[in-house]
Amino acid sequence: MSGNTVTKPQSLSFAPSRAARELELRRGEFDLAVHLGCVRTVPDEGGGGRRVARTEIDRLRTEEGYPEALRKRVETVGTKQGADLLEVTPARFTRLARLGVVVPVTFYLNRYRAVVWLYLAEELRQFAADGDSTGLLSGTTPSGLREQLEAGLDLRARNWRGRHLGFLLRQADGHPWARAAAVASLLDPVQVAEIVQDPYERSHLNRFRPRPVTNGAPGSPSAQLAERIMTADHPDEIGWLRADLAQAVSEARTDHPAPRPAPNPTGERPTPHPAAPRQTPRPTAPPPVAQHHDPAHQEPERSRGLLSRLLRRNP
Repeated sequence: MSGNTVTKPQSLSFAPSRAARELELRRGEFDLAVHLGCVRTVPDEGGGGRRVARTEIDRLRTEEGYPEALRKRVETVGTKQGADLLEVTPARFTRLARLGVVVPVTFYLNRYRAVVWLYLAEELRQFAADGDSTGLLSGTTPSGLREQLEAGLDLRARNWRGRHLGFLLRQADGHPWARAAAVASLLDPVQVAEIVQDPYERSHLNRFRPRPVTNGAPGSPSAQLAERIMTADHPDEIGWLRADLAQAVSEARTDHPAPRPAPNPTGERPTPHPAAPRQTPRPTAPPPVAQHHDPAHQEPERSRGLLSRLLRRNP
């Protein structure tokens, strides 16, 4: 092998599937580790998504308790297992989640298209060990909270969106349009259009729009349900997201204006090229009305006939 070949270990990186195997994680565990910031990723220089550097793999492997400690940080549980960790009934656990006391970290849709919320086991253990939480884990639910639950309060989707937005902002790596797109991804398209009225800016914003959180086919019932979960539906939540989007777009516009067609050097709108005259096909048979002879149309025919005679006379 030629001595001119230089290997740069620090430049090596892995696609998510390979990185998950390197870290001895299931793909779902790996994705959650990335969401939580446990595994740091870098942009793919070829534009193919996020990757994990070899140095990051090595760093995690040298941590104490690897790989069990890493798996424990991304361990998730559903309602029943979460209730067992808090030593409460599943019904009380659900009430705590609806009140926003415990916050889901992810979700999936089961075969009945019902939303199944998942929670970080480590967070629940810490909550159970906190002495201030004793009143929420036992006894009667305070009347004010009980009234909110009876009125239909459910903060699970909203709290998950807040967590998810934090992940998207981390993945933006400080890019102003990517940050704006992260905020826009939680708003209805009509809301986005009201804030970002310039069509070129909206088009540029959509280039950085995060991928959907579901693997369902676009337009499928599963994808539509996931989209509803992704979209803010509380008036105050919509309000602060709109304000954040306006601020983010303003900053992006200042730092990196959205591309748009180059203006005409003269400052005038370009004049379109004149269209070729439309050729009207000749009828196969003369119309039943008297024909109108256009001298302007006959003149070229006469000219062509005269030219032909002259050429025959002067070979």
